[in-house]
Amino acid sequence: MAEKILIVGATGLIGGLLTRKLVGQGRDKSLHLLLRRPYREDVGKAKIHVQLQENWPATIAKIKADIVISCLGSTMKKAGSKEEFAAVDRDLVGAVAAAAKAAGARQFIAISSTMADSSASSFYLKTKGEAEDLMRAQKFERLDIIRPGLLRGERKNDNRLGERLAIAASPVMDMLLHGKLRRYRSILASDVADAIIVLMAENGPGLFVHENDAIWKMV
Repeated sequence: MAEKILIVGATGLIGGLLTRKLVGQGRDKSLHLLLRRPYREDVGKAKIHVQLQENWPATIAKIKADIVISCLGSTMKKAGSKEEFAAVDRDLVGAVAAAAKAAGARQFIAISSTMADSSASSFYLKTKGEAEDLMRAQKFERLDIIRPGLLRGERKNDNRLGERLAIAASPVMDMLLHGKLRRYRSILASDVADAIIVLMAENGPGLFVHENDAIWKMV
């Protein structure tokens, strides 16, 4: 029997790509999506669960997925404040991880950020690092933390001018980043989604952190 897969955050850039790829591979029968709002795309036979965030732990408990994938992530602009940003990127991610562990998930895969560190001076990186600490505390049989650089891909209803300018400049900037600096290069969101699919087939236990070079090797 195919392992049951749960994606949390399927409406985002990576989550959407990952969902479409899995449906295209015919893996929709074992796929579950947990969302805050209705999903507008065709997901075949995948099961969609639309719930308020406070109901997510109970829903995760009912689904009992073998593999839980967190593609959750906001921005300071969308969140509106540091508190609201942390509520999603740290607290909600941590709650999902705790619920997944309690429900018996074998593997947890999460999108984080390059340089995530709970001791960082940057609020963004500190918050991402704190989220990673919450995931680690669950002691999953296997935990995969993905730390991509600047994500390139088509975002819907997203007007982040600064990020669009950075993406436009990325081909030139990427050529200047070598050695350890390669982790800061831009990366296609579709490559990250492909790497997640590869990781879903890994059975070896442990904690693994994947930055750009590791992601590229998988795809």
